Amino acid sequence: MIGASSLLELGRVPIAVAKSGIWRPAHPAHVLGIERALRHWGQSMAALGAVAAVRYPERAAVIDENGTTTYGELDRRVERIAAGLHADHKIVAGSKVAVLCRNHRGFLEATLAASRLGADVLFVNTEFAPPQMAAVLERHAPDLLVHDAEFAAPAGIPVVLSDLSALVASEADAAPQPENPGHITILTSGTTGTPKGAPRMPTAMGLAGLMVSALGRCGLRSGEPVVIGPPLFHGLGLLTSMMALFLGSPLVLARKFDAAEVLRQVEAHRVGVIVAVPVMLRRLLDVGSGAHELGSLRVVLSGASTLGAPLASEFIGQFGPVLCDAYGSSEVGIATIANSADLIAAPGTVGRPCLGSSVRILDADGRSLPVGETGRIFVSSGLVFGGYTDGSSKTVIGRRMSTGDMGHLDGAGRLFIDGREDDMIVSGGENVHPVEVEDCLARHPAVAEAAVVGVPDDDFGQRLVGYVVLRGTATPDELIEHVRENLARYKTPREIIIIDELPRNATGKVLRNKLL
Repeated sequence: MIGASSLLELGRVPIAVAKSGIWRPAHPAHVLGIERALRHWGQSMAALGAVAAVRYPERAAVIDENGTTTYGELDRRVERIAAGLHADHKIVAGSKVAVLCRNHRGFLEATLAASRLGADVLFVNTEFAPPQMAAVLERHAPDLLVHDAEFAAPAGIPVVLSDLSALVASEADAAPQPENPGHITILTSGTTGTPKGAPRMPTAMGLAGLMVSALGRCGLRSGEPVVIGPPLFHGLGLLTSMMALFLGSPLVLARKFDAAEVLRQVEAHRVGVIVAVPVMLRRLLDVGSGAHELGSLRVVLSGASTLGAPLASEFIGQFGPVLCDAYGSSEVGIATIANSADLIAAPGTVGRPCLGSSVRILDADGRSLPVGETGRIFVSSGLVFGGYTDGSSKTVIGRRMSTGDMGHLDGAGRLFIDGREDDMIVSGGENVHPVEVEDCLARHPAVAEAAVVGVPDDDFGQRLVGYVVLRGTATPDELIEHVRENLARYKTPREIIIIDELPRNATGKVLRNKLL
């Protein structure tokens, strides 16, 4: 471990790594406040917010529909909310607080306040249908639900509206400090089944490797406004919000993603970073970069679903070499990052492992595969979780956890995703990964996006069917011929179905089961 006196230049912020494993500003005027925050809340989200308030009390923390809140103001509000949660709702260390909010300050305030109390926080997907939401809340049995007014809370659960105004006005005594930090639980996307809770206790050292890699490869900077487009309840949105707190950067939030409004916010607030999922990148491309002054925009960080080489190339062509792609999962966090140089040099890559992470490609028997061969992807990092809330877990081999994806490495150590293990199509005895066919279809100038699935076939076991969203004119036969000219014959879809849009979940992942 680096000693407390060793300084690293992260972005433009000189920091020290304390022997406790916490990133700590070296400025002596801040040391007492930082030590108090760490003593009270340990390595938790609460500590990240409190440390930012000590370092940057007058700097904007959140910019949303209600205006701008500084880090100092946010810290004072969170302190009062925590006191009210403790006094009025008996929330203590070990209690469970569910958060059902879109992207606005209430999400952040509820999360930080619960973290101050040492409570466990469950993030609930705002796109769940009422029966699914009720089932998730019944399964996890929270002691309190903080929710936006648009959502009807199931009966039997104490609730608080997410504007939290009554709690902010609380005159209760300050809440007691917890002995241990609480867990945060992200629900998996549920694209292949019922969403599972993936709890973890984030630590500063667990985030450190990701932070160093994001700073070095993407060029993040302290204090630079960040638009977070994906839901904060999702791993990508949550992790990048924690990174923003770490850097003392303003979070620019909106309840729903609107590409034109995002570009307006970039111009209005001199935003340096946009966090987005690939479907959001497509919408930004549709709006176009010409109508706004975007000189401040240096980084567009994509993640949560497959970017694809055609979309990456088009985005870089219009917005410049600002695009980065992050790969990971709810279970392993962010494992690799590719910057624009990687995406240009090796189209389709998701980059190299982050500092402190490692990636291995293993065969069915758990043996490492050589460069270029496709196998199961296994990851180790400081962000890997310890198992689902139902007691199950992902496969672990040699301290590395399966991501559930198939992929390969190139000679430069860059990772490529070839598809999900459970998405592989076996047609006529040949293995076909849908991603390769989807990328081929997306390279056709008339195709906006595509998804490929396998359907039962009496002769071949499965046959490939492509679903395509057009942005130009093309017939199914033309698209089938396009694939036949560029890929092996057995990878050519037998049928192409043109649709208006692909079914997706809240984070932009294609719901393939809705296509069958």
